[in-house]
Amino acid sequence: MSSPTPQPPAAFKRYCKTLRLHDDAQLIEAYKQVHAPAAVWPEIGQGMREVGILAMEIYLSGNQAFMIMDTVPDFDHDHAMQVLATKRHQAEWEAFVAACQQTEASATAAEKWRVLDRIYQLGA
Repeated sequence: MSSPTPQPPAAFKRYCKTLRLHDDAQLIEAYKQVHAPAAVWPEIGQGMREVGILAMEIYLSGNQAFMIMDTVPDFDHDHAMQVLATKRHQAEWEAFVAACQQTEASATAAEKWRVLDRIYQLGA
């Protein structure tokens, strides 16, 4: 079972995104390994924090990846993704993980991950 999820601050924006990995057990395992806590390049997390991403989780079901991304309240998704693409080592990271993803090696994170529309919410 997963460890408890850290709670985001009281005021934040949440984005849910999805992408497909290649339907290949070795590539899926490689994708999991490069996203292990100590494996993600430090500059990648730093760049995300610099553009206003507070927390991020990625889940897998088969070859379908699902991301939950919590951001600062005034986060402008499109602008932040453009800025993120210019951060140190971001293009190299995207090309590196693209080997596991159903995408082009030159695609940015914004081009790979599709934002999902929320259609239901219980409570609040």
